[in-house]
Amino acid sequence: MADQGNVRAPSATPVDDAVLPFEVAALDLRGRLSKLGPALDEIITKHAYPAPVGKLLGEAIVLTTLLGSSLKFDGRFLLQTQTDGPVSMIIVDFVLPNRLRAYARFDKDRLGEGSDAGTLLGRGHMALTIDQGGDMKRYQGLVALDGGTLEDAAHEYFLRSEQIPTRVKLAVGEELRGDGDGPRHRWRGGGMLIQFLPKAPERIRQADLHPGDAPEGIEPHAVQPDDAWLEGQSLVGTIEDVELIDPDLSAERLAYRLFHERGVRVFPVQEVNAQCSCSRDAVAAMLQRFDQKDRAEMVQDGKVVVTCEFCSSVYDFTPAEAGV
Repeated sequence: MADQGNVRAPSATPVDDAVLPFEVAALDLRGRLSKLGPALDEIITKHAYPAPVGKLLGEAIVLTTLLGSSLKFDGRFLLQTQTDGPVSMIIVDFVLPNRLRAYARFDKDRLGEGSDAGTLLGRGHMALTIDQGGDMKRYQGLVALDGGTLEDAAHEYFLRSEQIPTRVKLAVGEELRGDGDGPRHRWRGGGMLIQFLPKAPERIRQADLHPGDAPEGIEPHAVQPDDAWLEGQSLVGTIEDVELIDPDLSAERLAYRLFHERGVRVFPVQEVNAQCSCSRDAVAAMLQRFDQKDRAEMVQDGKVVVTCEFCSSVYDFTPAEAGV
């Protein structure tokens, strides 16, 4: 395994809550491998989500780390879904370089409709927003959600918006492990993203999109995929979910397991922390943006109580403090 130009054995030491960038030059592949443990568990368990909702939110968090960690500036990357399914909204907020928070909104009475991602999401859209802050223009890409998974949505996004051949693999599960207080379940997640980036642009040509309502008989132009890209996809397709969430399998060893015959170069890991950006001062400033009449209606039992949807922190204000 190559690391910044040096050849060495892959590290066997697992590193949780980190994204490992890598390159397979022989196949013109660039990629990232995400391994999440305590950070993912903290975000999900703070809300005591039902298992299917926690798993879906975890997949959204893993996807966000894979996409957001590629940005090279201070700002934020947002993943949002709005749908008609039992899980009507997901928001994952990744403040660069490493602060992550997320929550899901769901209807518990409808969760019995099914536990797979497509059923939980239903139909709607996923928005990916890049905010560089200041006076910089925000960029947002939208992709339809139509009963598929978040992996499906990511593939559709890159096909239509970025036009870069991309493959994404996500896995989230619960681990049962003992500690001083006895055994407990902990959430773990992992994911891999690879992109085909050859120097010759003609090698990344992809098949035309479906012609939609074009006259009958119009067929999309077929393009034979590049052999290197076919090999890269085939290798990623061999990954088992358990390999992505295994706490004892390091990201470097997994990358080496997949690509050692071709040679893989890894780069320094990018850490990810579960850290909300709320604070008492920020909530107080938010309250001041409401009309005084609205603030007065928020008073219950002689105080204004605000709960952060992301981290469940509770902030109490007297009417005077809230400007009533």
